[in-house]
Amino acid sequence: MNGPLFRILAAVGEYFILIVSVIGVTLRRPPAWVLIRDQLYSIGVMSLPVVAITGFSTGMVLAAQAYFQLSDKGLASATGLMVAKAMLVELGPVLTAFMVTGRVGAAMCAELGTMRVTEQIDAMRSMAVNPLRYLVAPRFIAGTIMMPLLTVFSSIMGVFGGYFIAVGYYHMSRSSFLDPLPIHVTTFDFISGMVKAFVFGMIIVTISCYKGMTTHGGAAGVGKSTTNSVVICYSVILIVNFLLTLGLNSSYTYLTQVMSKWF
Repeated sequence: MNGPLFRILAAVGEYFILIVSVIGVTLRRPPAWVLIRDQLYSIGVMSLPVVAITGFSTGMVLAAQAYFQLSDKGLASATGLMVAKAMLVELGPVLTAFMVTGRVGAAMCAELGTMRVTEQIDAMRSMAVNPLRYLVAPRFIAGTIMMPLLTVFSSIMGVFGGYFIAVGYYHMSRSSFLDPLPIHVTTFDFISGMVKAFVFGMIIVTISCYKGMTTHGGAAGVGKSTTNSVVICYSVILIVNFLLTLGLNSSYTYLTQVMSKWF
């Protein structure tokens, strides 16, 4: 019973136990505000430059491709709508999650992994300090709060980048780019992006912390755990994004049909 499949299932079980334990610890007695504040700054404020660059450049690429593909078909006015929809619903949450994983998730795993191999976490337990409340819960709270905010910021920067290319380079009129946005960008699009960002924040923090707190093997083990945590986060984010897209779209279709029958 020590084969690869058994180890994978055991790791998945330990991971979900960690999630439940962190949520329970957070609800019973939230960690100190100073710990949450530091993580909010580290995850949110310090990630703004890389998120801004990612969102802005992605918006420029989307606008350039959309205008190039649609202009000869008389649909160039849909450029702004395509950029806004893509950034808010799909690319904004996913690319922001990728950037936060690379900048914050890897650092979390390396920090906790170093504490694990140097027995600092064991020392905390010996002093009756709960490592989940002190180390994981502040990161969990900050990650789930900041990821939606960073996604909104990334989407805004993407629309601005698309506007810069479409209006400044391709000489579209401002009204053609901006007027369709308040009409066709719906509340459901915003909710979809925020739900994905919230889930991605949970995934990044919990996987990174789990891999860090289960590190073994000294300095080499820390490097291996950090690499594995980033790869796992990327893979899980892509899979969960697909599942959330199907689930949210199906839920929206179902609710629309139900409301049309009643109203």
